[in-house]
Amino acid sequence: MRTSSPFHRARHALKRFVVAQDGATILEFGLIAPALCVLLLGSLDVAHTLYMQSVLQGAVQKAARDGTLESSAGLSATPRDTIDTLVRNQLGTLNHSATITITRRFYKTFSKAAAAQAETFTDSAAPSPYQDNKCNNGEAYTDANNNGRFDRDGGDSIENAGARDNVVYTVNVSYPRMFPLDKLVGGNGTTSLTATTVLSNQPYGDQTQYNTPTVRNCGVGTPGADAPAT
Repeated sequence: MRTSSPFHRARHALKRFVVAQDGATILEFGLIAPALCVLLLGSLDVAHTLYMQSVLQGAVQKAARDGTLESSAGLSATPRDTIDTLVRNQLGTLNHSATITITRRFYKTFSKAAAAQAETFTDSAAPSPYQDNKCNNGEAYTDANNNGRFDRDGGDSIENAGARDNVVYTVNVSYPRMFPLDKLVGGNGTTSLTATTVLSNQPYGDQTQYNTPTVRNCGVGTPGADAPAT
């Protein structure tokens, strides 16, 4: 009986190892599993963000419609507070740790609300002239709405709004991501969403108009930051 040499036995074992398929499936799954998990978690996070954006936009639209009623205009803050509470509760149900910021600004015309342009000002400061696109250090500006301060968006506070005025209702929501995978690429693990709508107050009276614009000066503040008028 012929006995194979150690060389032949090693060669035969090597050939069997090369063609062996045992355990290949689990090895392949181990290689693709991390990428698959990242893709799955990322998809869930994106889907949750899209859902939050949809709910946010719907809540803002309803709140804005409710806020244009006569009972919500003028100096009465109670109806507006009630509307804001409903928005906060609806969004808070989806994410209890969300930070919600609500702002209202009003304009006399829809075109001005859409443009949201800053009040006109002279961007030069003495004694060292420079331009920083900020109203500060005594620079002159035109107070178009006569509210006594420079408005970067050209709007006015909601307390001064009345019939037929256009209200810009904005809600900003910030919350920790469901799966903060963005931290792997230097992100902060936070999602920020914004929803804005513009609606006109009901014509329950005549629309008031601003008086002749007043030229004022922005207060002396830190360069690079808008300062209130003096």
